Amino acid sequence: MAIISKYNNQSNDDLVNEKIRFKEVLVIDQNGDQLGVMARNAAINTAFDANLDLVCVAPKAKTPVCRIMDYGKYRFEQQKKQKEMKKNSKVVSLKETQLSPTIDVHDKNVKLKRTLKWLESGDKVKIAVRFRGRQLAHIDIGQKILDDFVAECADYCVVEKPAKLEGRTLTAILAPKKK
Repeated sequence: MAIISKYNNQSNDDLVNEKIRFKEVLVIDQNGDQLGVMARNAAINTAFDANLDLVCVAPKAKTPVCRIMDYGKYRFEQQKKQKEMKKNSKVVSLKETQLSPTIDVHDKNVKLKRTLKWLESGDKVKIAVRFRGRQLAHIDIGQKILDDFVAECADYCVVEKPAKLEGRTLTAILAPKKK
């Protein structure tokens, strides 16, 4: 007797009905009761007699565990859980604000306003002071600019990585404060 699955578009990692290739499986019925270890074909026939599917839920166990359940409902619940997890996880991106040792007050205020908006929305911000040509001889000026900028952001952030000179760029990373 050939058993044909009604779920042809299932994902490759799900072991359902005839995709189960183990000789013997531990079978749990739709009510959660253990039916014991059965041969694969007997387990599939038991599932089809109940008008349900045989789904392998623990393929790596010593004796693989299979449940008799509605596979469509099971897949729907799995997708629902994944969407919920995705919705609850916040993707934190790293934004960058570039300054120079010769930045003017207005330009600095514009960049500060944008940086504060990023911090309030939950993003991390990398502050970079770029030195060009002979400016590298006056790192202390760039350090003061960076320290002042970080001090003005202090109410909204914590310093995740303090200022460090990497090549011709002085960088610090700010993370938003927990609410």
